[in-house]
Amino acid sequence: MKRVHFRWAVGAVLALGAVAAQAAGRLVIEGAWIRTAPPTAAMRAGYATLRNAGDAPLQIRRIRSDAFGDVSLHATVIDDGVARMREIDDLRMAPGEQVVLEPGGKHLMLMQPAHELGAGASVTLIFDLDDGASTATADFVVRDAEAATAADEHAHH
Repeated sequence: MKRVHFRWAVGAVLALGAVAAQAAGRLVIEGAWIRTAPPTAAMRAGYATLRNAGDAPLQIRRIRSDAFGDVSLHATVIDDGVARMREIDDLRMAPGEQVVLEPGGKHLMLMQPAHELGAGASVTLIFDLDDGASTATADFVVRDAEAATAADEHAHH
């Protein structure tokens, strides 16, 4: 009898793990990088390409990292000829939709770095999804804008 309960419990745990992996696989994060900044800078900007690889809509509710005190998503908008940043509370993506986080457009604001982040450093960001249980993670590499542009152009050849 104990053996049956043990097998059932193991099966249940494996099934839950498969569901979590499937949910986390809905959001694909590629080309993730953070722009270099002076060591004393209280803010950084992060960029990547986000893609909903699932067959259902998804919503990014929160982005977090141990490397920063606060992480938020912003969009640059032109208001009366002046570029301003507007916070995006949550990002909704249709199945197959791709959102590019790039300089001058949507981007991550990474506030209050926990430690100095020089070129080549890598930090993990965690994207909390709509169901409250699913997450996606990505390692963001610190580099200057020119290196990021060259790497992106090379990747498209």
